[in-house]
Amino acid sequence: MPYGMMRGVTARLMLLDTASLYFRAYFGVPDSVRAPDGTPVNAVRGLLDFIDRLVKDHRPDRLVACMDADWRPQWRVDLIPSYKAHRVAEERAAGPDEEEVPDTLSPQVPVIEEVLDALGIARVGVAGYEADDVIGTFTARADGPVDIVTGDRDLYQLVDDARGVRVLYPLKGVGTLQTTDEAWLREKYGVDGAGYADLALLRGDPSDGLPGVPGIGEKTAAKLLAEFGDLAGIMAAVDDPGAKLTPSQRKRLDEARPYVAVAPKVVLVAADVPLPDVDTALPAAPRDPARLDALAARWGLGGSLQRLLLTLGG
Repeated sequence: MPYGMMRGVTARLMLLDTASLYFRAYFGVPDSVRAPDGTPVNAVRGLLDFIDRLVKDHRPDRLVACMDADWRPQWRVDLIPSYKAHRVAEERAAGPDEEEVPDTLSPQVPVIEEVLDALGIARVGVAGYEADDVIGTFTARADGPVDIVTGDRDLYQLVDDARGVRVLYPLKGVGTLQTTDEAWLREKYGVDGAGYADLALLRGDPSDGLPGVPGIGEKTAAKLLAEFGDLAGIMAAVDDPGAKLTPSQRKRLDEARPYVAVAPKVVLVAADVPLPDVDTALPAAPRDPARLDALAARWGLGGSLQRLLLTLGG
């Protein structure tokens, strides 16, 4: 049952921005948490604790750990070369560039993947796409409520009250989550979910290497969107001498046309990723108990894994 109903009841789908969460686990759990051989496993155990808490608190019917098969897709870089450029550790002629990741985190990622697979938690990454795009496509296909768990504000663009799509944004671990719905977005940014992508595009985002429109900050972007509706309306106003734009705004937006022409494809998460056919149902028991036992012993997963298994079986 990859996307549909479960036993005739509309299922609640939870989508994890997995890298965002294991980065938080890595920095939030001391690296003194180690395997029997002394290898740090703080990100592994921290992520298992996160998943345990999320399942306990929010009771999803379906769960997908969405992965970055390509954290910096070439098709985005072709449009905006600065996209995530400052985070490249090594450029590669073939395949994705290597992302700058702490030395003791990189070896933990394959362990995380193996543990999720042995548990039977659906894990999806698609070549040529970021986890955000996988999340966007699962969200577009969902026929019930969706909880997106991420520390990346880019995914605010998917918030949609009518469809029951919200973002759970970790403030401290995952015990304290900011529930982001359209009312919260309007109060904080003056836009709804769909408007957030236009706001981000205009404002820019240094953490993603998006330049934005020079001189158009967050507050100005929100005012322009309130006045003209969306990005297309703002750009139409640039050509309308009667539109309420200051001379400097009109000049800056006019000069930014090349950026504005390509940026939407970079900023908007994809909704058409070719997803594999996976069982997204939350497992009540491990898919591969023997493999899971071996991983637990090898990496010293202890209480973190046992708590999650109890929660899944409960």
